[in-house]
Amino acid sequence: MSSIAHAAGANLLLAALPRRDQRRLIDGAEVIEIAFAEELYVPGVPIAHVYFPTRGFISLVMPVDASASIEVALVGSEGMFGIPLALGIRESPVRAVVQGAGFAVRMAAARFVRELGRSPALRSVMGRYAYVHLTQLAQTAACTRFHVVEARLARWLLMTQDRAHAKSFHVTQAFLALMLGVRRVGVTKAASALQRRGLIRYSRGDITVIDRRGLKLAACGCYRADRDAYDRILG
Repeated sequence: MSSIAHAAGANLLLAALPRRDQRRLIDGAEVIEIAFAEELYVPGVPIAHVYFPTRGFISLVMPVDASASIEVALVGSEGMFGIPLALGIRESPVRAVVQGAGFAVRMAAARFVRELGRSPALRSVMGRYAYVHLTQLAQTAACTRFHVVEARLARWLLMTQDRAHAKSFHVTQAFLALMLGVRRVGVTKAASALQRRGLIRYSRGDITVIDRRGLKLAACGCYRADRDAYDRILG
């Protein structure tokens, strides 16, 4: 099996395609390494490539104004970056920034669009993923508005662990503040509370999940709602 075919099998969306459609889609694609903090896309320009992470994950960040942004979604091996292309739109309103280093299958936007026109299976998978993604965006908006910082942080740590496929990962305090839409002191208080409860270990941006079951209990119901939506539509 070629390296590109092996990598495609590690992304759930690509793996869900019939073998013939998958082979045709990845013909000419490449496996690339994605580095922490690497910016894969900025708003307002045509999308040049789509990314299907196989290891590592991408943060989608919505600019609010000239000085503020907030994370609205995470994309790991369960998904992809480039949904607007499946909707006939060439641009995205969000920045795509690598939050977890790893690897991704990258292909030219033109190839992806061309294969969408040829493959009913790809259109079906992308339509269902777009629905799940929109559901999760709405869930995130509600979560940010109504749930306390500690519960939201627990949710985000679970989401990150799912995509990192590891108990330990690195995330800066500045990014946690951006993700939660709070000041750094709010991050410190929430992380310290989870650490005192023995759920995580947090030091200089290095986070280890010690008690995943306890972290689920500490998280708001949005984490389970996200997982249920994915499993129901794409599982």
